[in-house]
Amino acid sequence: MHERRIPEWLRHAPVPSVRDFGILAGLEAVVRGTLISVFPLIMYRALGDAGLVSASYFAVGILSLLAGLMVPALVRLVPRRWAYSLGAAMFVASAALAVEGSPASVLAALALNTVAAVTTFICFNAYVLDYISRVELGKCETSRMFYSALGWTAGPMAGVLLLEVWAPAPFLISAAAALMMLAAFWWMRMGNGKQIARARGPASNPLKYLPRFLEQPRLITGFLFAVIRSAGWWIYVVYLPIFAIEKGLGQELGGILLSVTNACLFGAPLLQRWVQRHSIRLAVRTGFLTVAACFGAAAALQGWPAVSVALLMAGSAALILLDICGGLPFLMAVKPSERTEMSAVYSSYRDISGILTPGAAWLVLMVSPLAGIFAAGAAAAAYAALLAGKLHPRLGRTKAAPQPAEDPLPAE
Repeated sequence: MHERRIPEWLRHAPVPSVRDFGILAGLEAVVRGTLISVFPLIMYRALGDAGLVSASYFAVGILSLLAGLMVPALVRLVPRRWAYSLGAAMFVASAALAVEGSPASVLAALALNTVAAVTTFICFNAYVLDYISRVELGKCETSRMFYSALGWTAGPMAGVLLLEVWAPAPFLISAAAALMMLAAFWWMRMGNGKQIARARGPASNPLKYLPRFLEQPRLITGFLFAVIRSAGWWIYVVYLPIFAIEKGLGQELGGILLSVTNACLFGAPLLQRWVQRHSIRLAVRTGFLTVAACFGAAAALQGWPAVSVALLMAGSAALILLDICGGLPFLMAVKPSERTEMSAVYSSYRDISGILTPGAAWLVLMVSPLAGIFAAGAAAAAYAALLAGKLHPRLGRTKAAPQPAEDPLPAE
């Protein structure tokens, strides 16, 4: 009798929806988007050399990769909801360190922010694979991009402008958004996700899943798409502002252009419909070919900095398209029993690109000016376009319902 008085939402936690994941991603976009253009500036101010900035990002990328591989082990020791909460708390701690302002604290803040991002990303992807069906993954990715549009559009511009007005302002905004993200996560009651018991023994270390990963060409291809796409963003976010400073275009230009580019996220539903009408293969090839052409032309026309910047902006618009569809080949190939471990493998694309991009840039800067980094990014994008030709032409399309057989003609 008393059970009837208990609200249904208290007796049975609602299943997280596509919209819930979009809201959570939108809050994280504010957390990270506010600082994404701020960190390269304060790093360049602290170190005073593009090569040292690349070396610092290289070291932070290695740290983040190691931390990402340890997240599944952490989830086995600590419930997933607490691992996600730890990631949100690290965002707050990172902002506090950055406010302190010394070179050592800035480097520590960047490292902590990167580890926080990979921790929450692994948990977020595992929750998505738990609660969102395969046929809804494309819709979920589009919703995530749409809800993230405001944070990624307003955040970079607001961050660099507020940095000049009052240096602690962007970090305080990021910390407040992280606390809101944590509160929203607990309000959505995602718990620890669906638990899929294995037949024997505990879950394996994610490093033991590397052979399984390497045995599946679709996973390898999808992972390479993610790495090269992320490398393109690294070039645009980190090295475009430095290029603008060196060419006398202003230190705020990078953040402003990133905000303008991210405004394309509001068109994510329209881009997703275009992908559905054609195919994931065509969308991925189109995106990478456009990036290759624009980044390559920007390198060739470095003598006209304004033209190079405009071309990089055009290439970044293609990266938005790749953000919508580029991760689907990997996510659609993951088995349910390998969700957490393969989420860790997939999430390492950020760290791999965070190691390879500044490492390659470090080498490129030894023999060429900064625009050589744009040419290297163009070559990687062209290689990804070739790989995209191996995707199945109907990947991601819903199967058509079988049509009933026509009644036989009546006998005359």
